[in-house]
Amino acid sequence: MDTPPSAHDCLLTLSCPAEVEEDLIDLLREHPEWVSGFTSLAAEGFGSGTTLHSAMEQVRGRSRRRLLQVVLSAASVEPLIEVLRTALPSDEIAWWTMPVRGFGRFA
Repeated sequence: MDTPPSAHDCLLTLSCPAEVEEDLIDLLREHPEWVSGFTSLAAEGFGSGTTLHSAMEQVRGRSRRRLLQVVLSAASVEPLIEVLRTALPSDEIAWWTMPVRGFGRFA
């Protein structure tokens, strides 16, 4: 393991409508004290909590989503979520965390 365990011990995933991704990216980049980097992935949302905005989404039965994944310290999750929630209050943005048992780079 290349990084001290407490420095990168949590994976925060944010799921948002594609239209909100740039706003979330801007907010994440404003907080280097908690976020040193992240990954953005294309996704599609299904289920009762999903809002289908466009006619295309309604026909397909799923919404265009983006997943932003941040590996960070577990202690940083709560203050970061509070900043994001205050800036972008929306029931269409979901988040969850998972423990990270190891983190490093190949070079």
